[in-house]
Amino acid sequence: MNPIIEKEWQSRTNRTDDDTSSKLIQEGGYISPDPYLWEDVLVSIVLKKPVLLKGPSGAGKTKLAQTVSNYFNQPMQSVNCSVDLDAESLLGFKTIISKDGETMIEFVEGPVVQAMKKGHILYIDEINMARPETLPILHSVLDHRRMLTNPFTGEVIHAHDDFTVISAINEGYVGTSPMNEALKNRFVSFSVPYLTGEQLKNVLKEAHPNASGQLVETILHIGNDLKKQVMNGLLSDEAASVRSLLDAMALAEHMPMQRAIQYAIAEKLDDKIERRLVMELVDTWVK
Repeated sequence: MNPIIEKEWQSRTNRTDDDTSSKLIQEGGYISPDPYLWEDVLVSIVLKKPVLLKGPSGAGKTKLAQTVSNYFNQPMQSVNCSVDLDAESLLGFKTIISKDGETMIEFVEGPVVQAMKKGHILYIDEINMARPETLPILHSVLDHRRMLTNPFTGEVIHAHDDFTVISAINEGYVGTSPMNEALKNRFVSFSVPYLTGEQLKNVLKEAHPNASGQLVETILHIGNDLKKQVMNGLLSDEAASVRSLLDAMALAEHMPMQRAIQYAIAEKLDDKIERRLVMELVDTWVK
């Protein structure tokens, strides 16, 4: 384990034992698809760099953020972006309350303000689905200043030393738009690919420990074939989602494989030709 990560981990968790690697990664459920991605993300976080996770739906971006949260024993505030996201959704809003018989205006702090003050992780999911004009309010939060002047209260907020920002995007999906360069340049960026091979097998077995070995192997074969077709450009990224494979496996323990794959994967694809291709791949493994 990188010394800077170990030092920060011990500081935040008040632990002094030597178990700072694989066991703690498993506590959050994320398995790194290569030998260095997990540690490189942690190094960036320890150095107070906002992290941007890029990858297809179901690749494990949210699971990675949750694992960082568990690793540092650090709560996480989440923002789910959409075209309706506004400054109040990020920073908070004013409301009228009654206290001691008097009517007062109180400010309810949003996830950004809470995370900055309390030293939590701020997880911004699908950041490229937000309207570009909404996010510049975060520029001073994401750069070296790590501060914010709340436009609703006038309060100047300086981030807690442990404050961390992790964002995630699905590139090229419907409803997304390219990130503003000024925003993108405030992040260090990591590609998060799908799991394959033994790593994917371990995830399937851990999620469904009572599943038969034959079922696990069949799902693995189907998953590998789906990924090949995604790489060949014949299927959408979501067809090879690990999340969808896990759903299919759960269903397949209680119904025929063809129906499980149809419900968990094929029916979620918009293109009729892609749906047919998925089912044809299943038929090569299930007689």
